Amino acid sequence: MSMVDSLIAGDTLDFTDVVADYPATAAWVLKYRLVPRFTAPVQAPVELTATTVNTTDYRVQATPTATAAWTPGAYNWFRWVEKAGERQSLGSGSLTVQVNPATVAQGADIRSQAEAALDAINAVLANRATVDQQEMSIAGRSLKRMTVDELLKLRGYYKAQVNAELGVSRRYVVGYR
Repeated sequence: MSMVDSLIAGDTLDFTDVVADYPATAAWVLKYRLVPRFTAPVQAPVELTATTVNTTDYRVQATPTATAAWTPGAYNWFRWVEKAGERQSLGSGSLTVQVNPATVAQGADIRSQAEAALDAINAVLANRATVDQQEMSIAGRSLKRMTVDELLKLRGYYKAQVNAELGVSRRYVVGYR
C-alpha cells in the first residue's frame, strides 16, 4: 500500500509500504513529500521518512499532532527511495487533507469546490426565473449570461463531482447532503 487518498487533519497517518526492489537491508530509505496545490494560506511541503519494518516493508507515520498542523486542502505526494548518492522515484499521487473536526470554527465553509460550485449554479438558476435579459450593455461594456441549457449542463457536471466525493453511485441525486 502507498499513501492514502484522504486524511482528516489531526488523525494519525500510519501505513506500511512494500518496496521489494529496494530493501532496507541494502541501505535504502523510503521517503514521501507532500506538496500543497494551494498557495494560500502558506503551508510548507511535508517531508516523511519511513522506518524499516522488515526487509521489504517500510512504515510511514505521522502523529495526530503533526497532521493537525497540515492545512486542509489538496496535496500532491511524491515517493522515492534513496541511499548514498542514489535516488529512485517510485511514483506520485494526490491526497486531500480534510478539516479537523476538533478545531473547525462555527460557520466555517467546509464545502468542497464542487459543492460550492453546485450551490452557486443552483442559486443562479433559481434567480434566473426573475431575470429576462440574456445580454446587456451599459456604458460601452457588455455582459452575456450563460444560457439555462449551459447552466444545466454545468450543474450536471458538478453534481457528478459531488456524488463522486460522497461515494454516491446513482447517476442523479437531487440533493447532496
